[in-house]
Formats: sequence, C-alpha cells, structure tokens
Amino acid sequence: MTYYWICLAIMAGTTYLLRAVPFALVRKKIQNTFIRSFLYYIPYAVLTAMTVPAIFYAVDAPLAAAAGFVVALILAFLKQGLTVVALAACSTVYLTSLIFTCF
Repeated sequence: MTYYWICLAIMAGTTYLLRAVPFALVRKKIQNTFIRSFLYYIPYAVLTAMTVPAIFYAVDAPLAAAAGFVVALILAFLKQGLTVVALAACSTVYLTSLIFTCF
C-alpha cells in the first residue's frame, strides 16, 4: 500500500513540475512566431498521436477501422460537427465489420 502512495506522489509531482516549470521560467509573452505556432499545434498533434493508433487497435478488423477512419477524415474535411463525424465513423466500422464477418 505504501508503494502505491509513493508512486502516486511521484506521478503527481512529475505532472505538477511539467506544468509549473514553464510558467515559472517564462514570465513574459512569447514573441517568436515559430515558437508560438509550434505551441499552438501541440494539442492537435498529441490528440492525433493518441487517437489514430486507438482507432486501429479498437477493432479486430483493420479494414473496418480503416474504412471508419477514411469516413471520419472526409467528413472532418467537409467541416461536419464532431457528433456527425463520430456517428458516421462508428456506423461505418459497424457495418463494415458486419459485411466482412459474413464472408
């Protein structure tokens, strides 16, 4: 039980330091446009890096996952809302899985 609390304290400290140190070191507004654009796109890159592998490992049929991914990309580029994209991608994966399990 003590090991659990030690691990929890280390993880909490690490998380806090990763968030607090940049605020402590950088006190004025960042003027460099490269750094500002780099920091702007970090959340999108991290979200993509976490989501895309999960798409392909969530289903047993990689072809169904790829079909859902393609549908999601097309609808996202057409500027559809998140609900529409998610429902269409899930429906595509489900229907594709049904079709390919029948054969």
